Amino acid sequence: MTNSGITRRRMLRSATAGGLAAATTSSVAGVARAQPARKTFVLVSGAFCGGWIWRRVTDRLEQGGHKVFAPSLTGLADRSHLLSKDVNLDTHIADVVNLVKWESLENVCLVAWSLAGYVGSGALESIGDRVSSAVWLDAFIPADGQRAADTAAEPVRKGIQAAIEKGEAGVRGSAKYPPAVVAERDRAFAESKVTPQPVGTYLQPIKVTGALQKVAKKTYIRLPKFSLPPLDKALADCKSEKSWATFELPDVGHMAMLDAPDRLSELILQAA
Repeated sequence: MTNSGITRRRMLRSATAGGLAAATTSSVAGVARAQPARKTFVLVSGAFCGGWIWRRVTDRLEQGGHKVFAPSLTGLADRSHLLSKDVNLDTHIADVVNLVKWESLENVCLVAWSLAGYVGSGALESIGDRVSSAVWLDAFIPADGQRAADTAAEPVRKGIQAAIEKGEAGVRGSAKYPPAVVAERDRAFAESKVTPQPVGTYLQPIKVTGALQKVAKKTYIRLPKFSLPPLDKALADCKSEKSWATFELPDVGHMAMLDAPDRLSELILQAA
């Protein structure tokens, strides 16, 4: 009887401990499932800008535990001291390709904004196997042999011509940004940060074979407040392709990362 009682007590203690262990394991598993998977993002800026423009988005993504790279391309922003006539589209493509390779990045969500549609499209020709998703934010989708000068806005084309005539290495942006580009509250900030865009990035034809279209998960975000026909065409083309998800933010300026960092961060996470 005594042995039987001890056995029962042991069984009860064992069953209780097992139940607690199972409950704890279940709770931990539930928390693990609730936490979003950590992602790796490479955010590429457009003309006249550098990694600084992504800071608000970068902060939000990093607070979620994600790994984020927002490089300034050669000759721009904190690397503006490297501006020269030798900097061209290949240079900027190499900036992105080498970042991904030297940081040993895999399963990357590549985010390209505006002119960086050329850079990202070119980079994917070399690192397409390392990119699992792509977000084109009001970005160009170039055809093989196309030049950024061919799709630039009229004021930019005039700036390119002026830079060529003067023998300058960089194209200067607008003296004052309208609300279609950035909200008034951030206009002075943006204008204080922009630097000349290397003229060679506009003049060199791109070489692409369609690596962008091979990315498994693709999202195009259009900001129609910023009027530019090539971007409207890019959106229309993406809408006609089942492999693309498309979004429009009609009340947000071209610098969406400044105008609406919360909404943009959520869309990027959703698209990753």
